Amino acid sequence: MRLLSILLCLAVTQSWAQFMTKDEYAKMLYQNPRGVGCDQCHGEKGEGMVMSIYIKNGKETELRAPRINNLGLHRFRQAFKHKNRVMPTYSLTDVELAYIYYYLSSFNQNQKGEEK
Repeated sequence: MRLLSILLCLAVTQSWAQFMTKDEYAKMLYQNPRGVGCDQCHGEKGEGMVMSIYIKNGKETELRAPRINNLGLHRFRQAFKHKNRVMPTYSLTDVELAYIYYYLSSFNQNQKGEEK
């Protein structure tokens, strides 16, 4: 809740707040943070999805982006700090990460299997 309060205060004080709601800004960041939208791999609502299917050792194998709308803030932020083989490297500010997290967490309300 403290994070949401901070975001609300920021939204009021930022000049872009005159043109865009915090929800619109959060969605825009998720869909195109730095050229490659999170939604392209993790789905429209962060539910995760199959990115590709390929053959490995004679078996069909899926390359799957994980569900991310159920992560706690700490784990969510860690994904951007550690490089991995598939996820692009983004240069997002802490405020931008908070907005993306806010956007995704709205889709996890009343869902089971929440990870902290």
